[in-house]
Amino acid sequence: MEKIQLETSVFQNVRNQIGFCGIWCGSCLGGNGAVQELTRKYEQVVKRSQLAIEKWTPKEFSFNEFMKGLACIEAMQLCPGCRKGGGPSTCNIRICALGKSLSDCSQCNELADCKNFGHLEKTNPKIKEELSKLKTSNQDQLLKKWTDELAQKWPDCVLICKAPKQW
Repeated sequence: MEKIQLETSVFQNVRNQIGFCGIWCGSCLGGNGAVQELTRKYEQVVKRSQLAIEKWTPKEFSFNEFMKGLACIEAMQLCPGCRKGGGPSTCNIRICALGKSLSDCSQCNELADCKNFGHLEKTNPKIKEELSKLKTSNQDQLLKKWTDELAQKWPDCVLICKAPKQW
């Protein structure tokens, strides 16, 4: 299948940005434009299948409401990354790092005991350990490595979208 770049320029905006917490903004499906782009592509398929969908779904299914839901996803605000004012304004990690004038939390001497990472540690228990790698790594090399890993892990979503097969 032919590979095409995301139609949005958002990924280009966040691809070289690492948040204060160490999360690479390019990996965020909502912020890098992938969710919106994939929803647009899905909407095209759904529109072509409207008659079949309406015929085979339960009668309480509302095709129009479903399409409104897809439109809401497509209209989601894209995140410029936390270093450019995106993300939640109440992020305790960002507030703390900025208050200490740190470029990221890997520079903090209190990282091991930091309580601000609780919500992130639920899904990534090693986030502080991974963040500490930023302190000793070349950021450009890390970003290249992460981009390559992400393209392999999510070839249909994040960095590239496969063109739909012709019906």
